[in-house]
Amino acid sequence: MSTSSEYFEKFTWRIEDFSKKNCMKLKSKDFKIRGYTWKILVHPLRRDVDHFTLYLMVADSLPPYGWDRNTFFKLVLVNQLDRNKNIVKETQQKFNGGYRSWGAFFLNFNKFIDHKQGYLVRDTCIIEAHICVSNFAPKIYDVNSFNQNSTPTDQSSDERETISPRTSGSTSSPDEGEIQEEVCTWRPSLIQSQMKKSRLFRQWAFISLGKVLYFLKTKKVKDMSEDDIKNLKSLWEELAKSSEFDLSWLEPYVKSALGVKPYLERANKLKKLQDKVVSLDIKMKMLRDELAASQAEFEVARKGLSEIRNGFQEMNVNATIGYAMF
Repeated sequence: MSTSSEYFEKFTWRIEDFSKKNCMKLKSKDFKIRGYTWKILVHPLRRDVDHFTLYLMVADSLPPYGWDRNTFFKLVLVNQLDRNKNIVKETQQKFNGGYRSWGAFFLNFNKFIDHKQGYLVRDTCIIEAHICVSNFAPKIYDVNSFNQNSTPTDQSSDERETISPRTSGSTSSPDEGEIQEEVCTWRPSLIQSQMKKSRLFRQWAFISLGKVLYFLKTKKVKDMSEDDIKNLKSLWEELAKSSEFDLSWLEPYVKSALGVKPYLERANKLKKLQDKVVSLDIKMKMLRDELAASQAEFEVARKGLSEIRNGFQEMNVNATIGYAMF
C-alpha cells in the first residue's frame, strides 16, 4: 500500500546571514512542486511584532478568479541542535484567487534569535515546506512521515489544528483577505480565539473583521461622510458584540474614525483662522513697511526744517515794505 510520503515533496530554505536580511518581508526564491510554483515568506519582523511567523504562498501568475488548488502541507522551523524540537505547523487548505497564502505563528521572536534555542545558529535558520497538491486527501495521512528526523507528538487534533482567516471559507474580497492575514500575523490571538468555533462562526467573524479593517485602511479622513460613519458604527458594534475577538488594540482607531466629523469641523475652522492670521500678518507687514518708509521721510523733512529754521527771522508779510523819510 502507498504511504503518504509518496504524495509529499520537500523544499528546504536555508537563510544565512539572517540578521543582515530585510526582514520586513523576507521571501524565499520561487520553487516548483508537482508543477506548481510556491514561495515561503517570513512576515513581518519589526519592532512591534514579537513573534516569528511563516507563510506558504502561491507564486504562479494566476488570474484573481477561476482557479483553486487543494493542498496538504506542513511548514517546519528546523531546530539545528535537536531535530526532536522542530516546530511543525500542518494543515489542509484550498488556495484560490482570494487566498494565495497561509501562515501560522511559530514562536516568540526573542526565543527565535536566541542561538541557544537552536532555531537560529551562526546567524542561519532552516525552514522546510512539505507539500502535496491533490484533489483528494492521501489515503494514509501520517503527520510524522514527512521527515525521518521528526518524532511523533502527543498533540491533540485541536492543538495541531492551525487556522487562518481563509480556513473559514470567507467570501470577503481579496483585498480584505490580505488585510485580515496581515493583521492576524501581528495579532495571532485573533486566530487562537477562533480555534474552537464552528466554521460558519469563523466565516462570519473574519468577514466582519475584514470589513472593519478594510474600511480603516482604505478610507481617507477627508472623504468620510455621514453614511460612512453610520456604516462603520454598525459594523463595529456587531463585530465587538458577537465575534469574541479581543479588539482592545483596534478600538482606539475605530473611535477616532467615528469621531472624525467634529474633528473635520474643527479642522475646517482651524484652517479658516490660520488663513485669516496669515492674511492679517501679510497686511501688518505691508503696513509696517509703509510706516518705516513714512518714518524715514519724516526724518528727512524734519532735518530739512531744522536747517532752514536756523537763523531765520520772521516778518509780517502783510505789512508794506515802506521807505525812510529821513
